[in-house]
Amino acid sequence: MKVRVGVAQFSPVHLNLEKSLVKLESIIKKASGKSIELLVFGETWLSGYPAWLDHCPGVALWDHQPMKDIFYQFHKNSFDVNGEERKLLENLCAEHKMSLCIGINEKVSQGRGQGTIYNSILTFNKKGKLVNHHRKLMPTFSEKLVYGLGDGKGLNAVDINGVNVGSLVCWEHWMPLSRQALHDQGEHVHVALWPMVKEMNMVASQHYAFEGRCFVVAVGQIMKVGDIPKGIKKPGSKKPTDLLLNGGSCVIAPDGSFLMKQLKNKEKLQVVDLDLSKSVKEKMTLDTSGHYQRPDVFSLRINKKRN
Repeated sequence: MKVRVGVAQFSPVHLNLEKSLVKLESIIKKASGKSIELLVFGETWLSGYPAWLDHCPGVALWDHQPMKDIFYQFHKNSFDVNGEERKLLENLCAEHKMSLCIGINEKVSQGRGQGTIYNSILTFNKKGKLVNHHRKLMPTFSEKLVYGLGDGKGLNAVDINGVNVGSLVCWEHWMPLSRQALHDQGEHVHVALWPMVKEMNMVASQHYAFEGRCFVVAVGQIMKVGDIPKGIKKPGSKKPTDLLLNGGSCVIAPDGSFLMKQLKNKEKLQVVDLDLSKSVKEKMTLDTSGHYQRPDVFSLRINKKRN
């Protein structure tokens, strides 16, 4: 069995959900003409990864009004999983008969947590059904300024047209038990969402493919210095056209080899065909959910409750 994957390495319209959704629709339409079955986007693509947290001085100052203003815009342009924007994605997937895995900045509009943003992944099947909603378990370092803690409810590999697809965000790939939770569900394809796939992120993605004996689609995004929100000091000496995030997307086979080498410094839709039989063949020597596991020695319990 084979599956055609589209790796969408693009820049969203940062801190503008409406315009980002318009751009997303355009990319999906383009992908539908290439017979793509699963289309993937990078970490918090809707509507942009807050890379300014790591590059701009003063973002962590207490009671800093410019950052409060930016957080307001960040929250305002985040994605409500129960809102109209979800219906748009459902309709796009159903119309083009295409599955979608995409990172979002998620807000809660009603009930608990209305002032919290989650770093989340949404996975839709080709009928437009939301089949998985994962919130990143642990925001990394400076991300803790803007993101809340996720939960285990979305630690799932789901059936996408007969293909078992799982996903994790960024440094969740350094969490051994997160990896094992998905390995035990027999992923054929794993989507690794990153702001950009820099060297150690690529190492994590390659390790995941070899350990899990699955294909890994590691996808990053593009962000320019000019995309940094107004009101905070920009990194010194950099031009507005310089890149903060340069993509680096790649696709790795179950034996750790590269089917698609890293794509850097440009926006592009890349198409890769995956032969799923390779996943089974490589498990002859290593199956971390079966003959290379010792359940009599180790046990793993997962709390699937939503926070």
